[in-house]
Amino acid sequence: MANPVLRTKLDSGTFFVVPGIQDMIAAVVANKVGFDLVYGTGYWLTASAHGLPDAGIVTYTEMRERMATLVRTSNAAVIADGDTGYGGLLNVHHTVRGYEAAGVTAIQIEDQEFPKKCGHTPFRRVIPVEEMVEKIKVACAAREDKRNFLVIARTDARQSEGFDGAMRRIEAYARAGADVLFPEALESEEEMARACAAFDLPMMANMSNGGSSPVPVADVLAQIGYAFAIYPSLTSLAAAAAMEKALVDLKTKGIGQPEGLFSFSEFCSLIGFEDVWAFERQWGKRAD
Repeated sequence: MANPVLRTKLDSGTFFVVPGIQDMIAAVVANKVGFDLVYGTGYWLTASAHGLPDAGIVTYTEMRERMATLVRTSNAAVIADGDTGYGGLLNVHHTVRGYEAAGVTAIQIEDQEFPKKCGHTPFRRVIPVEEMVEKIKVACAAREDKRNFLVIARTDARQSEGFDGAMRRIEAYARAGADVLFPEALESEEEMARACAAFDLPMMANMSNGGSSPVPVADVLAQIGYAFAIYPSLTSLAAAAAMEKALVDLKTKGIGQPEGLFSFSEFCSLIGFEDVWAFERQWGKRAD
């Protein structure tokens, strides 16, 4: 059974934020901070594991394994990026079944051609709306937990078909049975407000730092009408900036012990070493 926390939060009508998780270090830090929902981001899980762009290169099998690892590591429920469903209708069915079995709480499926590209990069192409409608219907039918395992329908049509074209697609996806609507890469707060006002279903915002959309503070997003927002790039870009500074200081100044490092002893605890040490105390060989 899927974790009901996402459904419960949506039913409450209170806006909430969901951090993106790119690796298991970010997952355990999010555990410490205390989020009850996290987002398994395709772009950043691909970058962290393989050093590759989010361009449909990583396979369903590889991504499902990463999502399962995130579910195991995180204390929070996981919203998972399912790309295009990794192919046609049979692939969508297989992807939904696999992600649900892996323990995720919701799957996001988009209307790009397969293989897809990151929603804030050029050269994206979308499939006909009728094909995406069938994908959503298949995804909804494939899930076992009809109430708590949610299907998020994303359109990438804003750049190729304009705002009105993207809204026509979202309307079709809502009729097809999607639980949450996700118009990607809207270009202004005005567009965001118009999109949210047009539909009764929950609307998800993607706050992609450096992307096509503005990144207002959470209170503004709530006023606009979003149900929640994901922040897929936040931890990754923050970590990359901190790592670059530390490495530059090491190379140019020889500083190997800078101020502001995360506590090594605390990180050992977060990652589970205390359990290892307890095992050693109980079962390890003792000197006579």
